[in-house]
Amino acid sequence: MISSSAPTAGTVSLFDSRPFFEKALLFGVQHGQIDRSKLDAIAEDAPKGMVQIARYFGSEFLRPELEKARDRIVNLVSLHLQFASDGDLRVAATLLRDNSFLSRSKAGSDMLKALIVMPQNTHFGMNERGGFSDRHIPQLARWSLASFAEVQAELASRQRVARVVDVALWMADQLALSADELQDHEPDAEAVIRTALLAKATRRKEIPDWPSFEKMIAALRRKDLAAVAAALTLSKDLPPDLVDAAESVRQSVLGDLPKLLDARLPIRKLFDQTPAFMGRYFWIEDALSEVGQHDRLRSAAWEKLTQGHGDDSTLLTLFVCVAAGAAPKTLLTDKSAASLIRKLRKTGFHPELAREYILAHAPEQHQEDYASLWQDFVAEAQVTLLSDHDSKLTDALALLRRECNVA
Repeated sequence: MISSSAPTAGTVSLFDSRPFFEKALLFGVQHGQIDRSKLDAIAEDAPKGMVQIARYFGSEFLRPELEKARDRIVNLVSLHLQFASDGDLRVAATLLRDNSFLSRSKAGSDMLKALIVMPQNTHFGMNERGGFSDRHIPQLARWSLASFAEVQAELASRQRVARVVDVALWMADQLALSADELQDHEPDAEAVIRTALLAKATRRKEIPDWPSFEKMIAALRRKDLAAVAAALTLSKDLPPDLVDAAESVRQSVLGDLPKLLDARLPIRKLFDQTPAFMGRYFWIEDALSEVGQHDRLRSAAWEKLTQGHGDDSTLLTLFVCVAAGAAPKTLLTDKSAASLIRKLRKTGFHPELAREYILAHAPEQHQEDYASLWQDFVAEAQVTLLSDHDSKLTDALALLRRECNVA
């Protein structure tokens, strides 16, 4: 593979088109950086390294595998030297002089392993977790024969992705969401960053679930565009090497503001049903939280309707009104009670309307009890309320006074 005899000046052009390792080796010899003992050491180490590489990727007993291993070890050393020296032959020759040939091969291999496990996509669900393992060996086999230009382009691409992912991880951590949780939710890193910027603009301390996200957008819509844009700032604590990646995503949020702040667009429809916005922002999908929020809103509305009273009389007054097709009330005067009875007898008594009302408006945990209360009332009271023999409403009014709130 490598001759221990020193190359001559006349062979420079021959080596110019060869791997970077050989260029650096020749430069080192010609400029007195690499002596005979180092050449001998490289010549001794190279066959050992070839056998190790052939064994790692296939078999050391097959000549084609050994020939491919020769190409691999030269390329691994070349890749390491060219990246580490930034193409400076003097620096590369110094690295060869001060380190063993096998260590430079390992350095090239380690560099590629690190490249392989870097994220290729900003979507958290599409990136592998953990370090290099046996499942990555086929990828290493390919990259160990790739050119410097190929590796350089791939590294630049993955570094851009990695910086966006790192911004998302950093911002999520500021909002009490761990890397493991992000991996479980599987959002795009850009979506996390966009939501984190909105959260910062509204002074929120946690990544929102949907109800909180909806409130956050509603709060922003109460401000004008210029004020919201001014509030969309990056944290001063953001690591300097992540600022450019974060700023690029921030600019995309600024571009979204006209639609995001348009009060004519329903929030759920915009973010969950508009193709351009679906997945563009991130909130924690928590069905229990949304149910809980719905229940809280329902309970609050029920409390307001009943004025905080949950006694049977209040509830039955409400249900009788609904069953008569009248406006829901929890307190009747004698006059309004009489009018309600006449309405019942004229247009009909519809107990099913009250049952539907209970299912639609009452807190879920109380619905069964309220339905049972209403069913018992209907069984006892329906005949009296609709009786043709009670033309003066005496019995019907007495019943309502006893069971409902009639003042």
